[in-house]
Amino acid sequence: MIGSDYGETAAVTKAGHWRFYCAAGGRAMSDEITVDRPVVLVGLMGAGKSCIGRRLAQRLRLPFVDADREIEQAAGCSIPEIFARHGEQAFRDGERRVILRLLESPPFVLATGGGAFMDPRTRAAVHGKAISIWLRADLDLLVRRTGRRGDRPLLQVDDPRAKLAELMEMRHPFYAEADLTVDSQDGPPDLTLERVLAALAAYQPPALAKDAAAGAERRAASS
Repeated sequence: MIGSDYGETAAVTKAGHWRFYCAAGGRAMSDEITVDRPVVLVGLMGAGKSCIGRRLAQRLRLPFVDADREIEQAAGCSIPEIFARHGEQAFRDGERRVILRLLESPPFVLATGGGAFMDPRTRAAVHGKAISIWLRADLDLLVRRTGRRGDRPLLQVDDPRAKLAELMEMRHPFYAEADLTVDSQDGPPDLTLERVLAALAAYQPPALAKDAAAGAERRAASS
């Protein structure tokens, strides 16, 4: 039987706030971006979370963590083996515990599994402790990308395309709750990476946006 949280997972040790400059459309951005919390990528399998996540972490000079690899390390077996031996619910329970533990770490980039953001406790923790980015991809792109691998438990069906369409309908409303949405492009990964960086550069946390709006109202009232 799997332990309550698959056992111990490696902690991310790099601390502090991280500043970086990014470029979009061939033009350097002048605004300095400060990341003071984890950046969490969500979306369906095949959206490019691990691929883009690694590149994003390099640009931000942050550690990168793949939640699926952390789960496998903690469980001592592969995700397909967890599904086969213990079922999806046991996997989801362990997935949630691993992600909640990781979110206690200093800033880093986290690529999550496709179903992680469906869990309400995981979603609440991400909302409270991280910046979440939904990598959104169309069905044709997901079908092409996921067809390159045969180790995805949920796609071990007669019609993987129909299954992906079903997952899109079910999960997209939850992914839409992410702080940012970036379309994953069919092309070099850096195209999508630049979109992610541009979205982060423009992002203003809700609390800061509310404070800024209140400040503007006070200045307008006193003028």
